[in-house]
Amino acid sequence: MRILLDECVPLPIRDILIGHECAAVKERGWIGIRNGDLLSLAESHFDLFITADQNIRYQQNLSGRRIPIIELSTNNLRKILASASLVQSAIETIKPGEFRQIEIP
Repeated sequence: MRILLDECVPLPIRDILIGHECAAVKERGWIGIRNGDLLSLAESHFDLFITADQNIRYQQNLSGRRIPIIELSTNNLRKILASASLVQSAIETIKPGEFRQIEIP
């Protein structure tokens, strides 16, 4: 799966995304692109978008989007890595166009 990591997601999260091709917004030169435009770009190049932006679902109309979105409840790397199984499970079960929030303890 080709995964795009939002600029608010720590890059070392890649360590738990084994078997997936990951790119970061920064690496693509897409920093500062507004969320709606960013999601449109992501849809044409990626299979999944991961963010820690708690407002994306309120700021954007996500209905009709093809790309699934996973929203992490934190961008704290230590907590995310400790909850690797939650993230991995969500990636394996998310469906096209689905928005899913993952509560990281």
